[in-house]
Parts: sequence; structure tokens; C-alpha cells
Amino acid sequence: MSFSDNAKMVLERRYLTKDLNGNVVETIEGMIKRVSDFVALGDLIYDEKSNVEELSDRFYEIMINQEFMPNSPTLMNAGKELGQLSACFVLPIEDSMEGIFDAIKNSALIHKSGGGTGFSFSRLRPKGASVKSTGGVASGPISFMKVFNSATEAVKQGGTRRGANMGILRVDHPDIMEFIGSKQDTREITNFNISVGITERFMEAVEKGEDYELIDPHINKAVGKLNAREVFKCIVDMAWSTGEPGIIFLDRINNGSTVPGLGEMESTNPCGEQPLLPYESCNLGSINLAKMIKEGSNGYEVDYDRLGEVVDLCVHFLDNVIDVNKYPLPEIDKMTKSTRKIGLGVMGFADMLYYLDIPYNCQEGVDLAEEIMEFIDTRSKKKSQELAEIRGVFPAYEHSIFKEQGIKMRNATTTTIAPTGTISIIAGASSGVEPLFAISFVRHVMDDDNLLEVHPYFEKIAKERGFYSEELMEKIAEEGTIAHMEGVPEDIKKIFVTAHDISPFWHIKMQAAFQKYVDNAVSKTVNFTNEATREDVEDVYKLAYKLGCKGVTIYRDGSRDNQVLSTKKKDSDVKSTDSSNIKPRQRPSITQGMTEKVRVGCGNLYITVNYDENGICEVFTNVGRAGGCPSQSEATSRLTSIALRSGMDVKEVIEQLKGIRCHSTLRQRATNKDIKVLSCPDAIGKALERVMNTYVEIENGSSNEMFLEIEEDKVEKDINKEKENTMKSKEASCPECGHKVDHEGGCMICRNCGFSRCG
Repeated sequence: MSFSDNAKMVLERRYLTKDLNGNVVETIEGMIKRVSDFVALGDLIYDEKSNVEELSDRFYEIMINQEFMPNSPTLMNAGKELGQLSACFVLPIEDSMEGIFDAIKNSALIHKSGGGTGFSFSRLRPKGASVKSTGGVASGPISFMKVFNSATEAVKQGGTRRGANMGILRVDHPDIMEFIGSKQDTREITNFNISVGITERFMEAVEKGEDYELIDPHINKAVGKLNAREVFKCIVDMAWSTGEPGIIFLDRINNGSTVPGLGEMESTNPCGEQPLLPYESCNLGSINLAKMIKEGSNGYEVDYDRLGEVVDLCVHFLDNVIDVNKYPLPEIDKMTKSTRKIGLGVMGFADMLYYLDIPYNCQEGVDLAEEIMEFIDTRSKKKSQELAEIRGVFPAYEHSIFKEQGIKMRNATTTTIAPTGTISIIAGASSGVEPLFAISFVRHVMDDDNLLEVHPYFEKIAKERGFYSEELMEKIAEEGTIAHMEGVPEDIKKIFVTAHDISPFWHIKMQAAFQKYVDNAVSKTVNFTNEATREDVEDVYKLAYKLGCKGVTIYRDGSRDNQVLSTKKKDSDVKSTDSSNIKPRQRPSITQGMTEKVRVGCGNLYITVNYDENGICEVFTNVGRAGGCPSQSEATSRLTSIALRSGMDVKEVIEQLKGIRCHSTLRQRATNKDIKVLSCPDAIGKALERVMNTYVEIENGSSNEMFLEIEEDKVEKDINKEKENTMKSKEASCPECGHKVDHEGGCMICRNCGFSRCG
């Protein structure tokens, strides 16, 4: 067993069974045995004399050897009471209040069971449309997206996975412009990835610069027109600015449907790789291509014999999952078993290229992608046909293209490329079909301890070629690329490319190569440097359409506030700072400021904020006669005062204090309208913010007042958004371990601890 320390930590934190006190009571081998035993039981449905012990051993082998991993819910829930094994679902949203809130209820059940949900809001009538039953007007799809978002925030997935959603709106919906800009404030709709559903008619109009019609779905009539090229540029501009929306080519997805007789697919799962019919689910799994190589006479080569054996076992495994799964809704049970879709994909492709001495960004790499995926797709369908002979075709076979072709299939689809996220950490592989983000990086092991991790094959080559050194590896970790690194041979630089060494053109070429032999879709993020222009993004979108991709997700480095992912340290980060020289300046003898009385859960809190000519310099607090916790408030104010007199930006201090919650204050606030804060630290942060704004006004000569009224509506807005603000302030790093996070398919994943969040 060769699980890395990082993989073991992720498994212990998120996958292995724990007792009621949170203690791990399962080994890695025990988890894999639990999963393989349970999934093998599916054979008994078709043959009660099946040798499930032997099959379980074969399933166990490919997982313990890190050759294959199923999606996370299968690892977490197989053989347990919950028993929900699927990763992705699509739910319909009907154009009625009952239909909308049924979908919210159903999505909560799915999130609770460990799955992600996709929605199309395209059936909802536009904002301002009449509602005959009430005599009022509709609030539109975006307002209901926010309701879905709040519901998701309230549901934690089994204590290990937070709910994730995909929200899609057709480009011909009358509210499309509002939808395109709905995540301009990245604190809004934080539990959704959003994508515009693009039609062929729209892309033709973009090419010609023509207008296209907007269709009210409630009456199915045109209610206006927009210029396609202008709308397209708005999509590009928002994606350039924030990374969203992505685009989904809806007509292309439906033209490729294997069961067109069951209706149209309206949405995908949260990462965009799995288009599904309403109430369908799909279970996914990925083969680790880094394990599908062998040493030949001329170096490493693809081991197609072993790859074929693993594909056969994976298809068998995933088909069994459909039968042993406990679905969260009867409608999902029925629809999923009707089409029996599975999604076998890959991870470790970038690792495989390293072993084979092939650059990611070249035609040879693209050709290998096509060759590998064609083999997997063909072999998976052959295995599905074998299962159909034994177990029968999928029930919706009569509505499928296979009926017309005279091909018996057990599964309506067999292949999908997922982002893999935490399962690639477990397998010790690069994620999905993405290039590696960094050759080496610093992993946080403990609060005060860091561990330098280097790609094992790069480290091996570096030592064999004689250019390895700890200093060089640390420098590579800092830079994120070896492209311009002195001391690294040129031929090594050419092979060991990382995400930002690769132009968007090659990102899309690679995505299209895999898509050519994938039934469903490919989750892939096209990485741009910060300097990329809107025209660069537009060119990639058009190229993706031209090359046959089913959707596109892009991310421009540094495009969001509080940079999520950065390959180089900021100038302020790399300046050498001796902490022993950082001392707070002396308290000035004369200050001026304000004292504010704030109602908290423990009574009255008096906050004094003072400043001098150099800015805010101190905070004092005093708790009224009701008691409370004066020591904690005093500690907060003392540390705040020291930080401010040591030169820390007051905005950073405010950002850390605002949004902190106290259960006592929140309980009291439920019945006491005088309480406008979340806690004592929250009150201090807001008092600092008000004084900061006043100080700026005084410096600008625009105000002489020292007393500032509490802005009621602003405080309420802060309370409503405190969760989003907290998440935004921590966006640059993982909220659980502080490590930098990567972007995958519109979601972020921490390679250090396995934390993931979409939206």
C-alpha cells in the first residue's frame, strides 16, 4: 500500500468511519474492503450463486493499488446506513411556487446525503411577468436562485461535504442579462456555479452580429430581442472578471444524447461534466493513468493490457453501484435505473505525460489523449454490451439510439471526465485531465511546521541528472514553474510544464481531444495569466465551440478579490521581515475618538475607538452592569490596539473581527430588536469601520462631526451577508488548514487537506 501521508490525512479527516466521539475506527484497508464487499453484492441480484468474494477481491485490488477510485459518496457511504453512493443529480424546477419549493426540499435531501445538484432555471417566467393566481408579478429566476443558495448554506453534507449546485439559464431567457451579472459580487450566490445555456442559433447570431429572440417560457412566445454579439461580450467580460459564468452548449449536449426519446437535458452537475435528464443521477469513477504504464526497452510506455483489465472491472463496479445504491428520492431511483448511466473517467494524465516524456502543450500530447480515451471508451462499451447479454439492456433502451443501431447496451452512457478533486489526492495523482499546477509546493503539516513536497518523478529525475537540491526545490515551490529556472536542463523544462506554462489554446485542444471519445462531457478549467485580455477569453470560447467541446470553464489568475490561486508570492509577501523589529509605536498622549453603546447578548457594551494624526491607534471596551465576558472583550481590544499601533491596516483588522458570531448574542437577537450585531468582536469591528470612515472624511475636510448614527439598513445588510463576507476574506486560502487552493471545474479544492467548495 503506497498511500502518501497527505492521502492518509485526507482519508482520516473525511472518509474513514468515526465513532460518536469523532475518533477514527476504520483503517484505509478497512474502508476499501467495506466498499468492495458491498458493491460486489450487486452480482447476487442477477445470480445468487455468484462468487462475490472473488469479485470483491478484484475490486479491492484496483482500489488498494490506487489504479481506480469511485466518486467520494461511494467511498464514504458504501456499506453504511446512509448508503447514498452517487455524486451528481439534476432536479427539475417547475414554474410554480409548489414546484420551486419541492425542488428546494429535494435538493436539501440530496445535499444531506452527500450529492451535488444541477438545476435549470429556464422554465421560470421572467421577472415582472404576471402571476394570475395572485394578481401579482413574478420575481424571476435569479431571486429564486438566492433562495436555493440560502437553503444549501443551511445543509451540511453528512458532516464532510458542503452542498454544491449548478445553475443554468438558457441564453434566450428574457432575464439572461441579470443572470450573467448575478455573481459580479462574488459574495452572492456562493453555493452555485453558474453557466449560460448556449444554443446553436445564438452562436450563429454571434458569428453574424445579428439579433436573436428572447422567449418567455411561460407563454412560449418571443418577448424581445438582443444583439447576440453584445450578449456574448458580456458573458466574456464577466468570466474575465470573476471566472463565471461558464458556458454550456445545450443543443450540442442534446444532439449527442443516447436516449433522445426521454426528452431534453436541461442541466449538468455542479462541475459541468455530467449532463443529466431531470431526476437522473450518475455515479462516477476514475482510472489513475499514472498506474497504467510499464517500463519497456525504450523507457516507459502505456500498458494497454492492464488498462483494459481495469476498464472492465470499473464498468462492472459502476454498474453494480446503480443496484446497491440507496437513492434519496423514488423519482431518482426510477429514472437512474431506467438509463443506468455510468461515468468512467481518468486522473493522473499529466503524471503519465511526465513518465512518457511528452509535453502537455504539444500535438503529441493531444494525440495521446485521443488514443487513450478512444481505447477506454471502446473497451467500456464492449464491457457494457457483455453485461447486457447477462443482465439485460437498460430499461429505457427502446428510447435510445442503440435500439436503432441494433447494439445491446447495459448502460446509456459509459464515459465522463470528472475533476476528481479529493480522490486524486487519495490516489496520489494529478487531477482529472488537468496539467499539474505546481512541480513542488509547501504543505502545511502543523501550525508551525511546513513540509516541502516535490512531484516524485521530477525528484527522481532531478537526482539522477544531478541538479537536485533543497534550495532549488524551495525556489520552484515559490515560483510555481521551472520555465525560467536556472539550473534545470532545457529538455526537463520542456516536459515538466505546469498549468500557467500552457497557453489557453493547448488547454482547449486537450479538452476537445478527450471530448471526442467521451459520452458525457469533460470537466476542465482553462487557466489564464492575470495579463490575459477579454479578447483572449473570447477566442477560447469560440475555439471550444469550433473544436466540439460541450462547455467551457475559465479562470484568470487573480481575477477575483482576495486572489484564490497564485503561483508567485506578492511583493509584500517576499520582502524579508524580521518579526523582532516589529514593535507597536508608543501610545500618543492626546487622542480623539468616539464611544459607542452597543447592545449584545450579555447586556450593554461600550466601545471607545481613538485616533491621532497617524490614524486609528487604540480600542477600549467596557461591559455594563449586566456582566457578560469582559475579559474576552478586553483581550480583543488590547490585541487590536497593538496590531493597529504596529502598522497593520485597519481594514484587515476589521475584516477579521466582523462576522464572528456569539451564540448568546444570536439567541438574544432573535427576540431583541435592539441587538444589531453578531458578537462583541463583531461590534468592535463595526465600530472600527465607522470611525475609520469618519476619520477619512475629516482628513478630506468633508465632516467635522465626531458622532456617527448607526446605519440601520447597512447593519442589517452586514448581518445577512456575514457568512459570505467571512468566506470571501478567507478565499485566498483553505478555511480549514490555510493552504492555497486550486480551481477545478468552477470549484476550489485544497490539495493539503481535501477541503472543497463549489460556487
